[in-house]
Amino acid sequence: MKLTITTKQIALIAIFSALYSVIRQIPMGPMIGLSTTFSVSDCLAPIYGIVLGPYTGGTSVLIGTFLAMALGKPVSFMGLDFLPAFVNAVAIGFLMRKKWGPAIILNLTLLAIFIANPLTVWFYNVSLGSLKIAVPFFWLHIVALVVLISPLGYKAGPWVKSLKPVFMAVGIAILAFIGTMMQHLTGNILTELIRVQITGIMTPETLSTIVWPTAFILYPWERLTLVILAVIVGVPLVKALKTTMFPFEDKGPTKIAKQDNADTATAQ
Repeated sequence: MKLTITTKQIALIAIFSALYSVIRQIPMGPMIGLSTTFSVSDCLAPIYGIVLGPYTGGTSVLIGTFLAMALGKPVSFMGLDFLPAFVNAVAIGFLMRKKWGPAIILNLTLLAIFIANPLTVWFYNVSLGSLKIAVPFFWLHIVALVVLISPLGYKAGPWVKSLKPVFMAVGIAILAFIGTMMQHLTGNILTELIRVQITGIMTPETLSTIVWPTAFILYPWERLTLVILAVIVGVPLVKALKTTMFPFEDKGPTKIAKQDNADTATAQ
């Protein structure tokens, strides 16, 4: 069957790609072990998935990242800088469409790849008085996976769609938490694969003795900050866009123009 992309989808991608590229220039803090910084755009990735869906949202993040590079944003992962936020937006877009399975499979796959890499440190000893407890480096990723698999992961999307402020805030927080942890996993994988194993910019010793121990302490606070920002930005933005012109659904490329018109009429 012939697949086409609607004019509305093209317009949305153009607008939100440009917005993403500009906001990506705004720094938020240094990335551990990398010669670049977090940007405010990192809190937008789950919102793009919520508002635009997996296809339009993911494409907007991808194009917006390359536009940001063209505007001078440093390249960190050999041109794959788009991938962490892209994964975030796509996964949350699927959850908003009640496509629970693809999001779970993607999360499990990323976690398995990260754990299987020999550069990944599995445990760190945490001192509690005289006790030393071995805590998994990826403990918060396990928590995020449990939240995703639980009813909370399925209900978060409908809570956002309810447009009730409290439910919206909780739903966006859950979705942003799931998405930002998947984004973090993707960034970790790229760090190990590209910066250590392919380019050798970072040594395995630096990764294991400096980067991962520091990240173990700081990454939960980084992720919490991104979730809070996503809620602060997302609640009014999602409500405003939903009540004006943008749907919560992204049906992907449509089959025929007639179907596009029928869907538009139904939405109205």
